[in-house]
Amino acid sequence: MIKERLTSLDIFRGFTIMLMTIVNNPGSWGSIYPPLQHAEWNGCTPTDLVFPFFIFIMGTAVPFAMPNKTYDSTIFYKILVRSLRIFCLGLFLNFYSNIGFLGLHGIASLIEKILITFFVAYALLGNFSPKIKTILAFSVLGSLLFLTYSGIPAYQNIRIPGVLQRIAIVYFFTSLLYLKSTMKTQIWVAATLLLGYWALMTLVPVPGIGAANLEKGTNLAAYIDNLFLKNHMYSQTKTWDPEGILSMLPAIASGIIGMLMGQMLNKPLPKIEIVKKMIYFGFGLIFFGLIWNFLFPINKSLWSSSFVLFTSGLATLCLSLLYYIIDIANHKNWIKLFLIWGVNPMIVFFFSGIIPEAISMIKVDHPELPGELLGFQSYFYNYGIVPLFKNPMDASLTYALVYSVFWSIILWILYKNKLIFKV
Repeated sequence: MIKERLTSLDIFRGFTIMLMTIVNNPGSWGSIYPPLQHAEWNGCTPTDLVFPFFIFIMGTAVPFAMPNKTYDSTIFYKILVRSLRIFCLGLFLNFYSNIGFLGLHGIASLIEKILITFFVAYALLGNFSPKIKTILAFSVLGSLLFLTYSGIPAYQNIRIPGVLQRIAIVYFFTSLLYLKSTMKTQIWVAATLLLGYWALMTLVPVPGIGAANLEKGTNLAAYIDNLFLKNHMYSQTKTWDPEGILSMLPAIASGIIGMLMGQMLNKPLPKIEIVKKMIYFGFGLIFFGLIWNFLFPINKSLWSSSFVLFTSGLATLCLSLLYYIIDIANHKNWIKLFLIWGVNPMIVFFFSGIIPEAISMIKVDHPELPGELLGFQSYFYNYGIVPLFKNPMDASLTYALVYSVFWSIILWILYKNKLIFKV
């Protein structure tokens, strides 16, 4: 079978990455429209769909990346190294704010951070031989973990989990499962993960707390995070991490469901029949997710089993719609914007979290406080955008849209020059 790209999947990925960029970069975190915020605890907003959609898309891409479904030691190490590279990119993002080996300040410190960042990015995104990729991936991982547990004050509270870290682990297990099993086995594994996670979270007592519960900071997932990741979680004020250890189990199930849809898209069936099947599956997943919600509430922070079914169902419907419009009806006049985002997702993932902080380190004179300095990002937002709007939420959203335009220009240049960066 020939390895090929699915345009509708690239568009779905592009839309998801663009939405991620918008919701992660408001002008002010205090002025955000509710749909662009995460649910406080139980429930699901459009923003809560971004991460599970990307994991679903990653799972869907697996059968297209490995169409021959052959497995040997070379393939295993290729999957392992790719997973390590993605994991290291995410872990480095957690380090970025704390980088400082020479005691520098101001622009000198910014230059130091940028140089180290580009070195790490080149090591983890560069196109080397498999041997060099392996050496670099293990070297970066070893260095970052050494700093994390070295006792050096600047790095002793570095967060270990993260979005890219979760994607890396899900990719590793999903890819191996795809190569080593049938679709029937994959369905059983996904079901076992979801049911097992539900049982653990609702039946197993929490040591030191008491009965099983699904509340913030006192559930079993939080206990395990606090046990193994103490001082290395999302926030030192929390006793749990939204990308923690136990919730990795249902996250893998999200990837498996995406992988199942990818295999369905690869079946030798009429395309319209594939769409119909995907629509049935999509609505079925949503239905069972909403039913399960009564026993195990839809919750992104817990990555609850109902959350997996509900978001995977929505992702399946979105992909089936795009597949019909783009790959069957051949309506492609509108896709270029999302395509340039969809073919270079890792660049956006990595650098979109670094650029805002780098810009903030560039200081300008404060317009209202003589002698005081203000970060360029704050200056641009407060004095370039805020005065244009009466509603602060409009100003905040406009800043996010301007930032996405900035990235669209970068991605267009990369696309025109056929520069696609793969891990």
